[in-house]
Amino acid sequence: MNWYAWTLALHVIAVIAWMAGSLYLPRLFVYHADAKPGSEMSETFKIMERRLLKAIMTPAMVASWILGLTLAFYFGAVDFSQGWMWLKAAFVLALSGYHGLLVKHQKAFAADRNEKSARYFRAINEVPTVFMIIIVIAVIVKPF
Repeated sequence: MNWYAWTLALHVIAVIAWMAGSLYLPRLFVYHADAKPGSEMSETFKIMERRLLKAIMTPAMVASWILGLTLAFYFGAVDFSQGWMWLKAAFVLALSGYHGLLVKHQKAFAADRNEKSARYFRAINEVPTVFMIIIVIAVIVKPF
């Protein structure tokens, strides 16, 4: 059994799930921000947001970290003397911080305390795309 290949495949799957949620959740927030608190629509968004975070995004983030660190340290798949790895690590940390920001916003919506506009959520919806581009280029191109 090729455990390295399995670990890498599961890591990529987890990253894709995490990214999908990171792109979709702020879009839900865009529509939720325009819904009247307490309305049926608002309550539906609360359920969707909570389930997306708890059932998909957070487990995918944790799996991405565990599998990525396993690849790096157990399989020795990463050379930490190369700059691209540090660039990737910095943006994975930033993506994790962005995940925390989304959790904060989800909690505010759940408590009917959101103070951000739909425009704000449209803007932050672009953040994970930029992070993903930088991470993929760092890993595939290895520019330094």
